[in-house]
Amino acid sequence: MRLLYLGDIVGRSGRDGVLKHLPDLIAGLKTDFVVINGENAAGGFGITPKICDELYAAGTDVIVTGNHVWDNREIMPHFQREPRLIRPANFPPGAPGRGVAVFDAPGGKRVAVIQVMGRVFMDAMDCPFQALEKGLQSSTLGRSVQFVLVDVHAEATSEKAALGHFADGRATMVVGTHTHVPTADHQILPGGTAYMSDVGMCGDYDSVIGMGKEEPIRRFRNKTPGARFEPALGEATVCGVLVESDDRTGLATSIQPVRVGGRLSQIMPTAA
Repeated sequence: MRLLYLGDIVGRSGRDGVLKHLPDLIAGLKTDFVVINGENAAGGFGITPKICDELYAAGTDVIVTGNHVWDNREIMPHFQREPRLIRPANFPPGAPGRGVAVFDAPGGKRVAVIQVMGRVFMDAMDCPFQALEKGLQSSTLGRSVQFVLVDVHAEATSEKAALGHFADGRATMVVGTHTHVPTADHQILPGGTAYMSDVGMCGDYDSVIGMGKEEPIRRFRNKTPGARFEPALGEATVCGVLVESDDRTGLATSIQPVRVGGRLSQIMPTAA
């Protein structure tokens, strides 16, 4: 099975880049399933039902989110109507939506999507390890599901790596989001789980992690509040990863970065 995962969409630039490149990526890479992190898609903060619909229409199967998930309040009731929209599983009880879900894929296969949010340098949350353990127990790789994707939305690479090793051999892939910068550590862990600390963002890299440069620079220099951050509007680099798995075991056989468009060096995985 071949699953394409794209990192945090940031603003209009990121949306336009994904909508432009995703159909060709799906066709060229012969993907079976597509998951995208959309938590910064609406002006850099949150996501809306309309944007969700645009991404589904372009070929996205599931959208995950993160710490900005509630920035647009109109999305909150949408979680009750749209099963393809996922938020971190370790939000406290009572949060709308769900953080673990299983979806049908071509050929009668089933894909489990689990998202957890880190706690290092982040808001206080329930334990991501406990939430991940619960999700993994409900979706047994190679038995009830053929593919398990875990998104770790976290700041610290150490926390992401720890969660990756914690799930090694029980998930097909564990990949990080949130820092908006693609890392170079894509690998298959000893137990057979594909891992990458951060897949990067889908946005304009002539920026400060997707935002226009002037206000972040001013805040770092002056340490005073100022104007609202606004997403950069140049051409996006669409960043992600393609993971291929063994249908019998559900474990990963390859992990390849994806980078198309914009300023970053281009990387196109091999087709099936």
